[in-house]
Amino acid sequence: MSILEMKVPSPGESITEVEIASWLVEDGDYVEKDQPIAEVDSDKATLELPAEQSGIITLKAEEGEVIQVGQVVCLIDMDAAKPSGSAPAAEAPKTENAEAPQAEKKVVDKPAIVEEAKKEEKPAAASYATGTPSPAAKKIMDEKGVQASQVSGSGKDGRITKQDAETAAVPAMGAASSTSGSRSSNRTKLSMLRRKLAVRLVSVKNETAMLTTFNEVDMSEIFRIRKQYKDEFTQKHGIGLGFMSFFTKAVTRALQMYPDVNASIDGDFKTNYEFCDISIAVSGPKGLLVPVLRNAENMTFRGVEANIKSLADKVREGDISVDEMTGGTFTITNGGVFGSMLSTPIINPPQSAILGMHNIIQRPVAVDGQVVIRPMMYVAMSYDHRIIDGRESVGFLVAVKEGIDNPVDFLMGGDERKALEL
Repeated sequence: MSILEMKVPSPGESITEVEIASWLVEDGDYVEKDQPIAEVDSDKATLELPAEQSGIITLKAEEGEVIQVGQVVCLIDMDAAKPSGSAPAAEAPKTENAEAPQAEKKVVDKPAIVEEAKKEEKPAAASYATGTPSPAAKKIMDEKGVQASQVSGSGKDGRITKQDAETAAVPAMGAASSTSGSRSSNRTKLSMLRRKLAVRLVSVKNETAMLTTFNEVDMSEIFRIRKQYKDEFTQKHGIGLGFMSFFTKAVTRALQMYPDVNASIDGDFKTNYEFCDISIAVSGPKGLLVPVLRNAENMTFRGVEANIKSLADKVREGDISVDEMTGGTFTITNGGVFGSMLSTPIINPPQSAILGMHNIIQRPVAVDGQVVIRPMMYVAMSYDHRIIDGRESVGFLVAVKEGIDNPVDFLMGGDERKALEL
């Protein structure tokens, strides 16, 4: 018999343990090679675990169990033949003879149970004390607004005791009886990714001097450019021309103008990065993930759009790797796709700043002394005040605003078609 011991592979650098989020197969199932058999959570992502060989699987870990990287998670009997698909013996119908003893036992046991129940349910004889609260109980009931008819006395001859009054339910104001609506609840364990995210977000609030500055941008020029070149851009490059390429280019320009925003703090030291690795927040089935655009400062509009689409597709399909989410010197998050008008985004450590985009609203604004309607967006930048001062943060956001308000001059070198590679 050839038995394969499947061990938990390392999802990425610095990850030492994973949690079995869910088994996709049952113990004793026949699995094919490369068939997904489990979903495992690390503190950075949820990944599928494929079978290394075909055969009968024996599970060695429970759902929710934390497993060390390199630990055996299941066994696969590679010599086992693939089942023909016949119904297992456990599904065979039960015979009448097998049921008969159980039915007979119920008939024999029932009279004794009924007789015992009758003995227990025999009511106590009523007296003057029945339903009458003791002095201490009456005081409590008066304070709670509970009537004697609403309390079942457990004292001698049915007297209402102090404990009965203390445990009596307080009626809702104006209600004659309790609610008939559902009051169920469901308790589930957070995934390892969500638990790690919770720890990181709380630590950011506690360990950084986080501050947020706001501004607004006029999307008119970007709307015009997209309307004018969108079809041609898609036809030539096979991808859409969205907003994220403009914001990414505006951010990389601003980061080069204000290098302290493109930095991180480590104890008494500050690290400035000569490159712009931009983390783009993407909402996927397992939550919000932040894949990284490496050296985004060197990307064209087409390059940004293509890379964002590729990474977003991987997130939504669950194929994103830990390496593709590791690092990043600055983050862009777009709450506007969900309808957010304004927010204060939380820094993605160890980065020192994050830009929040929001929804686009047609608003009246003053332009050259005239009130006009323009597509406007509020933007917010949260930053770590320990290494970024107000001058840098406000200047950075103004530089982003310049790029969005006037993309042709600040982001496209004055030539729209050349910048879009048309």
